[in-house]
Amino acid sequence: MATTGSPLRFDPADLTLFISIAESGSITRGAERSHFALASASARVRGMETALGVPLFDRGRRGVTLTGAGRLLLQHARSINQGMEQLNLELAAYAEAQGATVRLLANTASTASLVTAAVTSFLADRPAVRIDLEQRPSRRAVVEVAERRADLGIVSDSADLGALQTRRLRDDQLVVLSAPSGPLARRRTVSIVEVVERPFVGLSHGNALAEHLEDHTLPLGSRFAYRVRLHSIDAVCRAVAAGIGITVLPRHAVKDWLDDGSLVATALDEPWAERTLLVCFVAEAELSPTARALCDHLVAGSWGA
Repeated sequence: MATTGSPLRFDPADLTLFISIAESGSITRGAERSHFALASASARVRGMETALGVPLFDRGRRGVTLTGAGRLLLQHARSINQGMEQLNLELAAYAEAQGATVRLLANTASTASLVTAAVTSFLADRPAVRIDLEQRPSRRAVVEVAERRADLGIVSDSADLGALQTRRLRDDQLVVLSAPSGPLARRRTVSIVEVVERPFVGLSHGNALAEHLEDHTLPLGSRFAYRVRLHSIDAVCRAVAAGIGITVLPRHAVKDWLDDGSLVATALDEPWAERTLLVCFVAEAELSPTARALCDHLVAGSWGA
């Protein structure tokens, strides 16, 4: 913001807001287009006018119109915005040439059955690109993406996504798995209450899916009866197939084990077990070309079916 007696310096957000108001003829509509609360937008306009020492808008019952000073500022504001857009494009292109890095967070379900294949095929055709991949529970991934600490998040739709934009990847049903001779193998459905009462094979401490499941047992006042906690989904499946206990995992992540008859899946009779995997981000316009390409790759690939 500019100050009286000093060289004029405007916040780019102020200029974007000013253009939106000028083009819509309304402070209210301009605030909405620029994602500002009305009170904040009005305060910013007053601050700009105070700094300049002249009014930018004539206020009327039907909206606002530009003053002479406002028309002059609009001309330069548009030029500045176009220059910033061009700068961003050129910097993005430079980053691409140098080897862009995409920060990607993913929950356990997608890491096991989707992300590995998608990331591998994406990187194979882009030797200069790097992907910083970390595993997070969906709720934590949403927070980090919203705070712009990551470019993309692959999360369950059970998480509160707030104002984040999303694209659908695929269904991600959680099922109870047991050996073919196990006590639940012939059941059509089973509740989480019954699951916590039986010997359980789980994923290691700190695993995103393990934290997600434990969150849903807390209201029951119960904990899983762990016989062992293992580092990977395949290791858990081997233990369950050997009859050590039961487990809960995403159906897609254990498809091979179900197809060859090593394990049997029983529907988990809980509303939170029926999930959809989404890729989330703050806004598509804010994604780098590489992050946007990765998002498209995740959605379009056969792993998203």
